[in-house]
Amino acid sequence: MKKVYTRPKLLKEAHFHYCLGCGHGIINRLIMEVIEEMNLQEKAICVAPAGCGMLLYNYFEIDVLESAHGRGAAVATGIKRASPQNLVFSYQGDGDLAAIGTAEGFHAANRGENITIIFVNNGVYGMTGGQMAPTTLLTQVTTTTPAGRDALIAGHPVRICEVFAVLDGTSYLERVAVNKPSAVIKTKKAIAKAFQRQLDGRGFSLVEILSPCPTNWKMGAIEACQWVDEVMSKQFPLGVVKEVAC
Repeated sequence: MKKVYTRPKLLKEAHFHYCLGCGHGIINRLIMEVIEEMNLQEKAICVAPAGCGMLLYNYFEIDVLESAHGRGAAVATGIKRASPQNLVFSYQGDGDLAAIGTAEGFHAANRGENITIIFVNNGVYGMTGGQMAPTTLLTQVTTTTPAGRDALIAGHPVRICEVFAVLDGTSYLERVAVNKPSAVIKTKKAIAKAFQRQLDGRGFSLVEILSPCPTNWKMGAIEACQWVDEVMSKQFPLGVVKEVAC
């Protein structure tokens, strides 16, 4: 029988701590596949966040360090400036990047820092129990919005790619998803493109990934994947948001 898939060598043989149906595991695998295929394992440095992705050092067979909550872009900036020959990327959730880390991410993007952010958007604070996040949709029910998010009280969902797109320092911004096979293929290509632009010295890049969160959305895994297409992607349209020509 022909073998069509194998575990990336850079993905440690450890059990993921993620909930069933969560997209983080897929994203973790894709990042390691890309780094392995681009032969970057000796150059890659990952900055892990607080939140669902905080245990990346248990899964990635590359250099990983933890940052304080929201400080991933600042830490990545420091590492990249000190070691410009390395591929440096932060892995951040919607609370980490779009709330407590807004200033660090925004100004790293505005300065055109030659780093990459992998931004996982699941619309809630996943690790701490499913509270409303900056990316929570209007009318979406969370533990802190039991009647649904109300724009008059909590404002509107933040579209990070569109916000960063107006900054002169941003080089490449794309929004993708991991809710179905065709989307996973596009996500892998986007990650590879973002890493290559960094290697080429093109400046700041960010890949936003819509990720299902069945546990906190109170849905089954299949329903959560469908919800990404039918509801979430309407608020956060998929595709390249900005790509500065070479």
